[in-house]
Amino acid sequence: MNRYGRRTLALELAMIAGALFVAFPVYVLVNLAVRPTADTSSPISPTTSPTLDNFTQAWQQGALGGALANSVLVTVCSVVIVLAVSSLAAYPLARVTAHWARGTYLLVLLGLALPFQLASLPLYQTMRDMGLLGSPWALVLFYSGLQVPFTVFLYVGFLRALPPDFEDAALIDGCTPLQGFRYVVLPMLKPVTATALVLNTVAVWNDFFTPLLYLSGSAQQTLPVAIAGFVGQYVTDWNLIFAALVISVLPVLLLYFLLQRSIINGFAGGLKG
Repeated sequence: MNRYGRRTLALELAMIAGALFVAFPVYVLVNLAVRPTADTSSPISPTTSPTLDNFTQAWQQGALGGALANSVLVTVCSVVIVLAVSSLAAYPLARVTAHWARGTYLLVLLGLALPFQLASLPLYQTMRDMGLLGSPWALVLFYSGLQVPFTVFLYVGFLRALPPDFEDAALIDGCTPLQGFRYVVLPMLKPVTATALVLNTVAVWNDFFTPLLYLSGSAQQTLPVAIAGFVGQYVTDWNLIFAALVISVLPVLLLYFLLQRSIINGFAGGLKG
């Protein structure tokens, strides 16, 4: 039986059109990033003599090395703390059926509904009183609290789709609840952990407002803020600016491709929950 009909063809054409719509800005970005400055042809025209000089100049003139190191420090520390706290918090919230567990879970989810801009001023004053303004650790502290509700939501959804049989067997064999979580549950959380890892990394890596607020006036800049200053300095040379943007995107893109299969499995498990 041939199931390939007009509806399937229409869906395929719609998906191809959607892919082209999304890929077009990326094509223009990369096309201009590898184009010599002297080439003034249309941004849509393919570059006939690609060069990597724009990346070298952007790296040196924009001082992107220090900004990249700060972004890596903030992102790695924040995501590790968020994953550790969220996985440990989600385990009892998903397994305990008492009223307090449901109430606590709803209280955590309330963090998703409240815009963090409401707390910007009190948090800024708190960071100032703690002497953390101008330090990357202010961002680590901020993101470690901001990203926990969303990550707990992902973990709880995935855990509720997992049968508790393996944990029960481990407890009968003498494991403590913490040992059961460490040696039985945690390995099964690999797909959702990969999903949470990438989503949190993208959120922290690309954030512009918070680093601008907490690191303004210091030499400790992250990549988005450094590139924003780079844009102001080289506003007429878009080839350098686009090269800097490509440099900022590459680490997250590489991480996504490395964990692509686990991310899809994690989303599937979360939707089932």
